[in-house]
Amino acid sequence: MSSVVFSADAQDQTKYSWTNLPRTQEPVFPKDTLNIQSLGAKPDGVTLNTKAINEAILKVNKKGGGVVLVPAGLWLTGPVEMKSNVNLHLKESATLLFTADKSQYPLTKGVYEGKSAARNQSPVSGTNLENIAITGKGILDGNGDVWRAVNKNQLTESQWKEKVEGGGVLKDDGKVWYPSEQFKNASVTNKSMLITAGKSLKDFEDMKDFLRPNLLVLTNCKKVLLEGVTFQNSPAWCLHPLMCQDVTLRNLRVKNPEYAHNGDGMDIESCKNFLIEGCVLDVGDDAICIKSGKDEEGRKRRIPTENGLIRNNIVYNGHGGFVVGSEMSGGARNIFVQNCTFIGTDKGLRFKSVRGRGGVVEHIYAKDIFMKDIAQEAIFFDMYYFVKFATDSERDERPVVNVGTPVFRDMHFENIVCNGAKKGVFVRGLPEMRVKNIIMENMVLKAEKGAELIDADGIVMKNVQLITDSTNPVLLVDNSSAVTFSNIDYNKNSDLLLSVNGAQTGTIKLDHTDLSKAKKQSEFSRGAVEKSVIISSQK
Repeated sequence: MSSVVFSADAQDQTKYSWTNLPRTQEPVFPKDTLNIQSLGAKPDGVTLNTKAINEAILKVNKKGGGVVLVPAGLWLTGPVEMKSNVNLHLKESATLLFTADKSQYPLTKGVYEGKSAARNQSPVSGTNLENIAITGKGILDGNGDVWRAVNKNQLTESQWKEKVEGGGVLKDDGKVWYPSEQFKNASVTNKSMLITAGKSLKDFEDMKDFLRPNLLVLTNCKKVLLEGVTFQNSPAWCLHPLMCQDVTLRNLRVKNPEYAHNGDGMDIESCKNFLIEGCVLDVGDDAICIKSGKDEEGRKRRIPTENGLIRNNIVYNGHGGFVVGSEMSGGARNIFVQNCTFIGTDKGLRFKSVRGRGGVVEHIYAKDIFMKDIAQEAIFFDMYYFVKFATDSERDERPVVNVGTPVFRDMHFENIVCNGAKKGVFVRGLPEMRVKNIIMENMVLKAEKGAELIDADGIVMKNVQLITDSTNPVLLVDNSSAVTFSNIDYNKNSDLLLSVNGAQTGTIKLDHTDLSKAKKQSEFSRGAVEKSVIISSQK
């Protein structure tokens, strides 16, 4: 990995707010333009244009900067390496189609889910660059289907038949298609792609086909602009700026198949000062995701993702619309999400981590978020990502807080509308480190269930309308304290308004709420006591 140039020790002390939002500096380029055709590139979809495209980028870089022009056409190419002061501009109807010939992608040291790993070279990459852009109205297609495995149940019968007849190999039970025998062997034997002490890239040659690249990886770069183009069909994550500063992603279309494993849209990792606006995403995993390294390696990197503005975006399919985690060991802070629409995503606002990650996620603000047909939770916090939820006795043990304990705190969400979800709000912290100080106000949530708060402190829900199918209970509080429910509207004749569980539950305030609409006001279990609930100012 390249040397780190940004440090969390030099934290920007700017006090950001909705009236003083984070800003980015955008690159500026000379107008000099070099057409890739002048270097012999051919738009016939057959000629491999890797040499001509990279030569054009290098020539413009050496001249002091400018525009590399990709005209309309189907341009087959291998990996494209960006250089400083170059704007790669794709005209309308121009497609960079990255070759299915995997021998064109050499093994390289990269990052996989926050840890150092062997990868195939990304179709587009750049390291230690400044003043770079990819702009226009064209398409960058990663040819991802030749790289990815897929489960039979993720495809229609005709799609599965076509996949099997096209080559590749099947898992022994016939339920998974792999691109090759090498991929299958690495997958079923759970071979690690992580680069550990004493390992070199040569040690990974027998599993090369398994090491899927991200479509675009920019590392340690400053003043980055991606604007107007479509990034699609990536072997793994689509867009991955890593340890970059001043990143602008504007008016992009980002698309991966729904079945794409690790098919994230945008993963902003350990970056400072970024803007994501006017983008449309339809992907196979998390859509707009904030990361900062994983476990000890991420904590040692010590570079949070900070000072970001995410606005006016639309997300269709995806595991989450806006996501933080789970690889957030370097922390995240000062991020603003506004005027975004999530339609058909698994979750809306999604925050996830697990013991061992460490890191502090704080000062996250979201307003004017509109959701429809969310498959699971509209607002979701869970500190048990991919692990078994603790039993009551295990929760009573409370592990010691250490550097591996993740912290999620100090967030404010307002004007949130969701029409259709399994749960409106779900918050689950750790017994030893509760999710803290989350304000949610001015919300209308239509869901099967209302709100569940587990191991949380300082949660405020104010001016919230919960339109739920299940009303037993509307609100659940489990081993949580300093919880305030104010002006909660809910279904008339609800079975139970409030269920309070756990001996560790502290004060719960319930005010400006019509208690008469519920058949039963509250019930208590597992050591919770009635005096923990304070009722005032009924409607």
